[in-house]
Amino acid sequence: MRPDVFFIINSLGGGGAERVLCNLANTFHRKSYKVAIICLNYTESAYKLEQGIPVSYLVGRRGSDHIIYRLFYAVQTYLKLVYILLRDRPKCVVSFMTTSNLWSGLACSLVKIPFIVSERTTPDHTVNQFNPLLKRITFLVYNKSKGIVIPAKGMSEGFKRSKSFNKLNNFVTIHNAINSDAFISDKPIYPNKRFILGVGRLDKTKGFDVLIDAYSTLYLPDIDLLISGEGPERQSLTKQIENLGLSDKVKLVGFKHNIQDYYSQAELYVLASKNEGYPNALIEAMSVGCPCIATDCEFGPSEIIEHRVNGMLVEVDNVSELAEAISEVLNDPDLRCKISRNGRRIKDTNSELNISRKWEKLIFSHEF
Repeated sequence: MRPDVFFIINSLGGGGAERVLCNLANTFHRKSYKVAIICLNYTESAYKLEQGIPVSYLVGRRGSDHIIYRLFYAVQTYLKLVYILLRDRPKCVVSFMTTSNLWSGLACSLVKIPFIVSERTTPDHTVNQFNPLLKRITFLVYNKSKGIVIPAKGMSEGFKRSKSFNKLNNFVTIHNAINSDAFISDKPIYPNKRFILGVGRLDKTKGFDVLIDAYSTLYLPDIDLLISGEGPERQSLTKQIENLGLSDKVKLVGFKHNIQDYYSQAELYVLASKNEGYPNALIEAMSVGCPCIATDCEFGPSEIIEHRVNGMLVEVDNVSELAEAISEVLNDPDLRCKISRNGRRIKDTNSELNISRKWEKLIFSHEF
């Protein structure tokens, strides 16, 4: 039986794009579509997949970064992908993130299979940094796709900062869905202590250093700061925490599979990012009624939050403004209740049913 959809991504390690893909594959599987996932590289999946969804890995873990090995890896990836597509001939291929998009688009173009590409973060950190030749290849691939799916409308303008992409006009905005299946426990996950929560990969773009600095300026003897995630900035953040004398107050708690319990029990959630695509953590926190503060970064927060209605927006990298917003939300029960109540409404606008219908319409029809 011919597969309906192949989902292709670099790997299934922890990350926003990986979570979106897994949730979408699960939703399509539950709707009785025949789906499969192809990963360019092998990594243990950080997210649960429905039984019966096959996952294929084109290559194992990469070894050397030597140019000869990289060339061998590229040829191997492309030939294996072309082989699988010719063998199974899915009705449509949906890829996530730039590298996967290019490999998928090139392979699908060769074997004449419809494909959709999806970018999940600011183009300034991906395609806009390419050299002229690679930009031209990217334009040709993306322009031939059924659609360039972006989670935030503003990302299309980010693409067009580069003249190479000015003529792309097949952008489709589909927001990320709320995962409504997650069980929320009543058991305290941080006993006898209130806490502020930050969630995300520990890298510089997430602005956790700014969040820690803002927290350090506040007198909050009974409220700690918890940051969930892993990444290359763990050592730097640990040193920052120690230098500020906050080792007993600020905790790097690692990646949490039950992060929904942290959202539901936090005093507030803070997103301090310098840039985003469409932050999953923010909409998940809002959906359980956690009051939220976010930087007005590109892209996503300003399309999710209406300032002082369902959350708070602050300037990127502004420590004092962030600290003031945290203090105001913690000390103004009326504001806190208002943004919590209104934030929950995102469960309806970003429900799995609504979002999956938009994907279905794009995948299985000639026009969106």
